[in-house]
Amino acid sequence: MLKILGKSSSINVRKVLWTCAEIGIPYQLEQWGSGAQATDTAYFLGLNPNGMVPVIQDEGATLWESNTICRYLASKHQRTDLLPTKPIDRAQVEKWMDWQATELNNSWRYAFMALVRLSPTHADPVALSAGIAQWTHHMRLLDAQLASTAAYVNGAEFTLADIVLGLSVHRWMAAPLEHPVLPAVQAYYELLSQREAYLLHGRNGLA
Repeated sequence: MLKILGKSSSINVRKVLWTCAEIGIPYQLEQWGSGAQATDTAYFLGLNPNGMVPVIQDEGATLWESNTICRYLASKHQRTDLLPTKPIDRAQVEKWMDWQATELNNSWRYAFMALVRLSPTHADPVALSAGIAQWTHHMRLLDAQLASTAAYVNGAEFTLADIVLGLSVHRWMAAPLEHPVLPAVQAYYELLSQREAYLLHGRNGLA
């Protein structure tokens, strides 16, 4: 059985849990991370030298990086609706997955740590203002894309890109900041909320 190592409240672990729920993959979840088993031990660092969750073990192999894990699971279970096989169609999905990981995630880090985690090392008001502005800028980019599709991020069909972005949209919605009106993002949030797996692992009260 697939084993997932990671704290169930982690946004990146929840990507994997949501993917499993969409596909119908049974799994064993072990709680690792802050407040659970430590990830700086020799054992865990042997699985992922970055000391980060999630990590999966499947068929004798170990994988880390949440978006990579989601791609692997969709490919293994031949869910071409979630991750197409045609190179250009797959690249269109992966483009938004990579944008989520490299651009959108980086834009919210300071603001999230200051406003949600209440980190004392993220208390600079100038840096916070800049962080909120960057986060808002990227959410406006997403809003424009969703306005163009009037459905999911890559078009009419739900894909892996919506899993990783859906978690980020919930984080935006849950953050205690002044939100500009982004009608396409709001419509997308409600569209995703029609999926039981999103209510379990995305819009579930956790930021």
